[in-house]
Amino acid sequence: MQLELPWALGPPDGRYLVRAPGAQAASHVLVVATLGAAERRTARRASRRPVAPQPPPAAVTTGRATVVDAEPVALEEAQRWLAAADLATAESALATLARAVDAHRIASGDPAVPEPSLAHALVVRAGYGAGEQVADGRWAEARALAPPREGRRRQAAALAPHERLAALLAGRAEPLLCEELALRARRDLDAGRTRAAAVQLRLAFEAALTELARSGSHGVAERLAAVGERREAVEALAAAALADALAPDAGAALAEALARLEAALRARAALTVR
Repeated sequence: MQLELPWALGPPDGRYLVRAPGAQAASHVLVVATLGAAERRTARRASRRPVAPQPPPAAVTTGRATVVDAEPVALEEAQRWLAAADLATAESALATLARAVDAHRIASGDPAVPEPSLAHALVVRAGYGAGEQVADGRWAEARALAPPREGRRRQAAALAPHERLAALLAGRAEPLLCEELALRARRDLDAGRTRAAAVQLRLAFEAALTELARSGSHGVAERLAAVGERREAVEALAAAALADALAPDAGAALAEALARLEAALRARAALTVR
């Protein structure tokens, strides 16, 4: 599988062996390449260059990640795999890339490295070929998959994002701490970082139960009560995460609790732009 995203991916260009924790054999080879990188200039040289009244857009750097199965397969099996490849196959490859980006973020101490997602992918390709072929982005046979352009749609998301944005910028609404914490929990959960999601969600719950209680709206209060019903469960999940003892089905429990919090936040947001 090959993904191209409109930014440098983070990990330096090269080839990386990917193994599951504790495994002896590699499961994949990840090949990272940066395409179309703009030429770097010193600040002094850049400041002396004249700027046109209507300057053209800057060139966009593209990051390409190729996820290659480490174990060779027969041609017939590769052809069957290619015929069946879909977005679920791409999600599996994305998980490998996300793990590499997480590792780079931690190793470099840089929290600003973007999170890869299929919704932001410029290109998603499935293909097969000889080892050196696919490592260099070439194929014996390949096809493009259509990435999901709209990302995940939230159920009952009645408030248009631009209305909330306008309210926040105009000072008619204020962001809550629990909103940011809930977004972090959602990002971690979607990326498969279940332990991090559990800890973030506990913080989000604690903040929400304090901040949303100030709303005074019946609609918000009703949803906040549903959040409160999951408080003990979320605290238990966070404690298990810190002890590295989360159950295999913890992700489903976290998703259900987070959905309750997101519903409460949507109800509160709708009130702030009326």
